[in-house]
Amino acid sequence: MPLLADPSALLGLCVALGIGLLIGAERERRKGDGPGRAAAGIRTFTAAALLGAVAQLLGGAVVAVATACVGVLALLAYRRSREQDPGLTTEIALLLTCVLGALAVPRPTLAAAVGVVLAGLLAARERLHRFVRRVLTEQELHDAIVLLATALIVLPLAPDRFMGPFDAINPHGIARLVVLVMAISAFGYAAVRALGVQHGLPLAGLAGGFVSSTATIHAMGQRSRAHASQSAGAVAGAVLSSIATIVLMALMIAAIQPALLRALWLPLGLGGLAATAYGLGFMWRSHAARAETDAGTLGHPFDWKAALAFGLVMAAVLLVSAAFNHWLGARGTLLAAALAGLVDAHANAASMAALVSAGKVAGPAAVLPILLGLSTNSLMKAVVSWHAGGAAFALRIVPGQLLMLAAVWLGAWLAA
Repeated sequence: MPLLADPSALLGLCVALGIGLLIGAERERRKGDGPGRAAAGIRTFTAAALLGAVAQLLGGAVVAVATACVGVLALLAYRRSREQDPGLTTEIALLLTCVLGALAVPRPTLAAAVGVVLAGLLAARERLHRFVRRVLTEQELHDAIVLLATALIVLPLAPDRFMGPFDAINPHGIARLVVLVMAISAFGYAAVRALGVQHGLPLAGLAGGFVSSTATIHAMGQRSRAHASQSAGAVAGAVLSSIATIVLMALMIAAIQPALLRALWLPLGLGGLAATAYGLGFMWRSHAARAETDAGTLGHPFDWKAALAFGLVMAAVLLVSAAFNHWLGARGTLLAAALAGLVDAHANAASMAALVSAGKVAGPAAVLPILLGLSTNSLMKAVVSWHAGGAAFALRIVPGQLLMLAAVWLGAWLAA
């Protein structure tokens, strides 16, 4: 097939051209003028990208030869300019542009995405340098490395299968929960630095609740215990996470078995309204607080030991729940739902909705296990709030949970 008649070849050349122009335009603005200017600008980068694409089309070892030639030229350019600018950014970018030009032929979307990221990194030079040198502290950098290592190394290596007694423990799920606790705490820390206690912690709590309200309450409790001046914001974030629990439960049930949601809309609706009213009250109190938010007063973004302990406690609850389910079978549906709710109200609601969808459980019969799981989940939140934040923190969380549960069961009674 002639080259010009091959749509994929034309697309690859066009993407390579765009990558070269985009990165080259950014470098052109920084190369300077006169004899001391940098060696590569918009024309050089565009030519390098097209060279990679044409080499890829020719096949064989041409790509390796073209990349090696660009690398040698970049090295020569660096030797000429290293006294004025010892950095290697332009030379590395030029070599990567040639490689992206070659990648654009078989994988144009991936090449374009990497090209945009590279151009963004080059353009954000000053902001990145200022952030790393003046904004980010050494402790924050250390904790960021720990979090990323746990999320990108430990989590993928954890076996994603059930094992142990009663096949109750999934190491990947426990590791994901530990990462989640650390991530929510770190997000709350970043939100406080960016927005202040008045807005940052409530926002972090609401967002974290869509993943795990229990983990969010644990993270907020740790922050409240460590920094009493941030207590009102932490409580607001912890309470608002329960709103996310209600919303996510409704969305999951609607996605799996919409008919079941019609039997639950009143209990969940009243529970959500009660949680919202209680949370807004603490948001107002957090607005009235005037807490110091400098980096030196915020402490650590997260406590990995506390996160690990939380994961181990959840594993123990899963083990006990699986044991009761194994011993009692179908007769233990309510007990299993209650124990499952201790860990995750969302999972319990989703499993019951799936049983209704499969015809194994009647719709009305699923309402009680779902609400019971939500109730025991609130009990677990009360325990977690006391363990993580102490009695003062728990005394402000527990009334909100009781108010929400009262509204939920009132709705169930009215809907009966």
